[in-house]
Amino acid sequence: MRISILFGGPAGTGPNILTNILGRTLVKQGYFVFYSRDYQSLIRGGHNFNVLTFSDKPIHSNESQVDILVALDKNTEEIHKHELKKKSFVLSGHDENMYYAGRLFKLLGLNFDLLEEEFKELGNRFKENMKEAKEGYDEEKDNLCALKYEKGDSVFMNGNQGLAEGAVKSGIDIYYAYPMTPATSLLGELAERQLEDNLLVLELENEIAVINAGIGSAITGAKTMIGTSGGGFDLMGEGLSLAGMAEIPLVIFLSQRPGPATGVATYTAQGDLNIARHSGHGEFNRVVLAPGDPKECQELTSQSFYLSQVFGIPSIIISDKHLGESFYTVTKKPKITPSRKLTSLTRYNSYEKDEEGSATEDAKIIVANIEARLKKKKEIDNDTKKFDRVKTHGKKNSKNVVVSWGSTKGAILDAIEDLDVEFLQVLYIEPFPQIKKDLEGKNIILVENSATGMLGEVIAEKTGIFIEDKNKILRYDGRPFLHDELKKEIEKRLKK
Repeated sequence: MRISILFGGPAGTGPNILTNILGRTLVKQGYFVFYSRDYQSLIRGGHNFNVLTFSDKPIHSNESQVDILVALDKNTEEIHKHELKKKSFVLSGHDENMYYAGRLFKLLGLNFDLLEEEFKELGNRFKENMKEAKEGYDEEKDNLCALKYEKGDSVFMNGNQGLAEGAVKSGIDIYYAYPMTPATSLLGELAERQLEDNLLVLELENEIAVINAGIGSAITGAKTMIGTSGGGFDLMGEGLSLAGMAEIPLVIFLSQRPGPATGVATYTAQGDLNIARHSGHGEFNRVVLAPGDPKECQELTSQSFYLSQVFGIPSIIISDKHLGESFYTVTKKPKITPSRKLTSLTRYNSYEKDEEGSATEDAKIIVANIEARLKKKKEIDNDTKKFDRVKTHGKKNSKNVVVSWGSTKGAILDAIEDLDVEFLQVLYIEPFPQIKKDLEGKNIILVENSATGMLGEVIAEKTGIFIEDKNKILRYDGRPFLHDELKKEIEKRLKK
C-alpha cells in the first residue's frame, strides 16, 4: 500500500499545518511517511503545495501522481489536475482548512479521536478546530482505506531538525547565522533549545560577521557551528582560509539552493559541491560531509564536531533545501560520535607562524608548517576510515551501479527497490572514500540535482574513472527527483 496526498493553496492558508497533522498521526500509528514542500518566495499568496506519501513499508520520496488532492483554492485544482490518478479524490470548496483535516481522517479510516489529540497538542483554537474538523468528518461519505492501528515508536523529522539534534548531542555551545533560505530553519530549531540545552544562538548582520564571530568563539574553546546557503558561503571564503591556516575547529553548515547569485531562493539543487571543496585560497585541510536523511544528519554532524575538534580544522556539512525541509520517518537511533573540546588557549595567527605563534617568513619554518598540514591530511584520511564514508544499498555485486550523494538518496532507494542495481551513496566528499574497486568494470549511472554532474567529476579526479554522459541522470529545475520517474530513467540505462 502506498498513498500520496497533495495539499495546495496560497501561502498563509494552511497546507503546512494540514500536512503536519496527518503526517504525525500516521507515524504514531506505525506507518512510514515522507513529505516534501514546494513554495514560492512569498509571505502570502502565490501557490504553495506539499506532497505527503505514506505506506506500510519504508518510503523515502514522492511520486509523480497523487491519490488525493486537497485544494485550498481553485487555482490548486487547475494546476495539479493532470497529476491525479484515475481513481482519485479531490477535496475542495471550503474556506476552513481544518474542515479538510476532518474529511481526510474519515476518508483514510482514521478515528476522529486521533485528530482531537493533534488539536490538543497544537494548543490554540482548539474549539474552532474541533468544530471545523467535525463538520468535514461528518460530511465525508467516501472511504479510500481502513488503516490499521498499531502504535509506532518512530520519529518524524526533517533534515534541519536532524542537524539541530546532532549538534545538541555533540555539545554545541554557540551557533551563529544570518538568515538565508534554506539554512534558516536550523537557526530557529536551535534558538528554541537555548535554555533547555544550554547553548547560545546569535543572528548577526551578515555572513562575514558570522564566520569571524565563529572563529573568535572557537579559539576560546567553545564548540561552535555556523550556517548559511551558497551566497553567504561565498562571503565566508576569506574566513574559511583563516580557519584553515590558524587550525581552528569550526563546523560550517552549507545548505544548497539553485544558483548562481540569488538563483531560485526557495527550491533545491546540488550545485555547491565545488565551493565546499575548494572555497578559500591556499592549501589547507577541511572535511566535507554529505548526509542523505535526518538520521545521517545527526550522525554526520556529530562526526563533524569530532573531526574539527580532534584535528583543528573547518568541517563542512553540505545539505540542501529538499533534505533540510522534507520530513522523513526515522526508525533507528543515530550513532553519535563523542568529541572533546579543544580548549588549550594559544596564539592564533593568519600568517605562517613559528613555535611561539609569531608571524614568520623563514623558509624552513614555512616548509615545515606546510608539511605538517600535509601530514595531518593523511591522519584525517586514516581516522575517518572508522566511519561509513560510503554506503552500499540495493543488490550488491550487480553489474549496474548508481552513484550519488545527499538528498537524492531517498528517491534512489525507492526507485531501485526491484531493479538489478547497486547503489553507492557517498557520504564523505573530503576525504573521498576508496571506491575505485567498487566501480571498475561496472555500468555506472550518476544521479544528481545539478546540470554538470559534479560528483562524477570528483570520481574522475579521485579514481580515473569517467562516467559516460548518456549515463548521467541530472535534474536542474529546482525540483527533487520523483521515484517513479527516476526508476524509468535508471531502467533505460541498465545492462542485463
